[in-house]
Amino acid sequence: MAFDTWFIYLLAVAGLCLTPGPNSLLALTHGALYGHSRTCMTIAGSFTGFMLIVALSLLGIGALLQTSGQVLLIMKWLGAAYLIFLGIQLWRSPAMALDTPQGAGGKTNLALFRTGMTTALSNPKVILFFAAFFPQFIDPSRSLLSQFLVMGVTIGVMEFLVEYALARAAFQLRPVLEKFGRVFNRCCGGMFAGIGLALPFSN
Repeated sequence: MAFDTWFIYLLAVAGLCLTPGPNSLLALTHGALYGHSRTCMTIAGSFTGFMLIVALSLLGIGALLQTSGQVLLIMKWLGAAYLIFLGIQLWRSPAMALDTPQGAGGKTNLALFRTGMTTALSNPKVILFFAAFFPQFIDPSRSLLSQFLVMGVTIGVMEFLVEYALARAAFQLRPVLEKFGRVFNRCCGGMFAGIGLALPFSN
């Protein structure tokens, strides 16, 4: 993967990982309930489930690219339309509500890990999102395996760092996101729609 392509991918991944969703909500909630040290178990479970979904998405894309050279172009256009659709949905979505779950005080580390992994795996739409997102950055003239490794490691590390930062800053971020979450959603939604509009026309 060329450095300029990776850098654009890194910026897009940063925006993706910062977008409010089930994993970030869980990291915030558990960070406030258990502290950032114990929440590392939640984040580890979330990371495990997240990377499984990334691997499944990349394997599926790789299998499709072996069938025809035109598949990538088709996936880019379909993926762009889906990213624009998601951007509009996120623009319209309300601010996240951070409710404290009942009976949360006695969870074991294994239970925290299991909760994190289940949350990451419970949304099949994430696979569809990655199937739309990853092809925008693939260069069919380069090794697919090396590109997949770079893309997978980059998004995995970024997701882990963002969730850990959210867990550490849970008490400070909760009131901010509840108050200004709608503005944040619109910024992220605009970014996704912009990626969907621009990337199919890039080389």
